[in-house]
Amino acid sequence: MMSSPCLPDPCCPATLPTLPTRLALGRALRRVALAWVALSGLCVVATPAAWAQANVTATAGTAAAPATPSPRVRLVTSLGEIVVELHADKAPRTVDNFLQYVRDGHYNGTVFHRVIDNFMIQGGGFDARYAQKPTRAPIAHEGRQALARGGLRNVAGTIAMARTGDPHSASAQFFINVKDNAFLDPVPIPPGDPVPRFEYQGRIYENIARSQLENAPQLFGYTVFGRVVSGLDVVQRIKAVPTGAGGPFPTDVPRTPVTIQSATLLP
Repeated sequence: MMSSPCLPDPCCPATLPTLPTRLALGRALRRVALAWVALSGLCVVATPAAWAQANVTATAGTAAAPATPSPRVRLVTSLGEIVVELHADKAPRTVDNFLQYVRDGHYNGTVFHRVIDNFMIQGGGFDARYAQKPTRAPIAHEGRQALARGGLRNVAGTIAMARTGDPHSASAQFFINVKDNAFLDPVPIPPGDPVPRFEYQGRIYENIARSQLENAPQLFGYTVFGRVVSGLDVVQRIKAVPTGAGGPFPTDVPRTPVTIQSATLLP
C-alpha cells in the first residue's frame, strides 16, 4: 500500500535520501527507515516511465473543494461492496485527487495486487493482467496538515495513499489498513527553529534545524484521507484470501484476483 518505505524488489529501486548529519539524528532516522523497509514494504510498483513521473516536482496549489466535505465512494469488488467516506476537510488535495480518479473510471477493473493479513490491502494501480495503469502527476504530501486539522491516523478501517520513497509521489494507488499501523503515521514537528526538543523512537534530540526534520523522508508517514463506513466484512474477506506470486510480484498477490469492478461517487 504505497510510497516511502519500500521493498527493494520489486518495489522502490531508489535509495532513501541521506539526511544531514547533525548530532545522531540522521543516523537514527536512517535506522528507522531500514526498519520500515523490513516491516512495511509500502510501495507503488512502477515501470521506469512511471518512476520518472513519480520523481517530478509534486503539484502544489490549492485543491478544488469537493461538493461535500465528506463525499462517499462505493467500491464494488468481486468479494462484495465497500463504501469509504472521504475527509475533504482534513486532506482536501488528497481527496480531490482520489475523486478525480473515480470520476475518470481509473479504478474500474483494477485489482488489489498486494494483500497482507494483519497489515493492509493495496490496490488501484494494476489491471487484472498486472499491467500498470497510467496516472496523472503525483500530488504533494499533506499527512501532517491532515493530522493538524484533526484527521485520522493509520488505524484499522482507514484508507490512505500509497507512494514511493519520495513523500510527494502519491498518484492513484491506495491502501486500507486492516489493523492499527501507528508506524505509518506522519510525525508532527514541534514548533521552533531550531526545534529545541524533539523526541523520537525513545531518544531526545535538542536544537535541531527545523528544515532537517520537516524534510526527513522517514518522518512523513502516509496520508489518511478517509475511512470505511460500510463493508468492513468485505475488507476482512479480502485480507484473508490466499496469496502468493503473481504477475511481476513474488509475494502477497491474491491467488484468485480480487477485482474492483467499479468505483462510483455516491449522491
